[in-house]
Amino acid sequence: MRGMEHKHTLHIVHTCSRFRAEQARQVFDLGFHCEVYDDVAELLATPPERGIVLVRDGGGDGGRGIGPILAALEEKGVWLPVIALADDPQPAAVVAAIRAGALDYLALPLDGARLCQSVALIAQEAAAYGMARRKLIAARNRMAALSPREREVLDWLAEGRSNKMIARELAISPRTVEIHRANMMVKIGANHASEAVRLRIEAGFDTRLALAG
Repeated sequence: MRGMEHKHTLHIVHTCSRFRAEQARQVFDLGFHCEVYDDVAELLATPPERGIVLVRDGGGDGGRGIGPILAALEEKGVWLPVIALADDPQPAAVVAAIRAGALDYLALPLDGARLCQSVALIAQEAAAYGMARRKLIAARNRMAALSPREREVLDWLAEGRSNKMIARELAISPRTVEIHRANMMVKIGANHASEAVRLRIEAGFDTRLALAG
């Protein structure tokens, strides 16, 4: 595959210089441009505007996993797609990484054809990915302002329950439900129930599960 020009930049993040060098040689041979970083802090010192980030799950950035890395990128407004890497990908780790926002999870050593396929698919959706992540974070930030009771009211509202039905489920009065519902709508900036439910969906999680966890 040497000599192919993909015109995509891959940002490799890992604390081990040997690992970075090995992966850089391989992606260069595949025709990609490559940048390497010791950790996410170095990547964010001069945040790239385009490309795909490759991070070794459980080994890169102090072994913290993919979730904190994605959170660090989002905090700085860097909306780049992330591919997780591991020597022996385990189902639970793959699921956790994808739920956190990684777009793919590849085994090491990298298979050149599999990497090219992944990059090609991700590149086609890069703009949509960035927009989706922005909406998700904005929605989660709004949800974070809600009290536990306001979140419960929203959860039941999302299931189509009326104020009276929610009151029975929560063992409170319909008037109290109305107050919690009004406060919830103000906090998340929703003008009507359907908008509140849409924001809940965009947040990407069931708030009752989040509270239970």
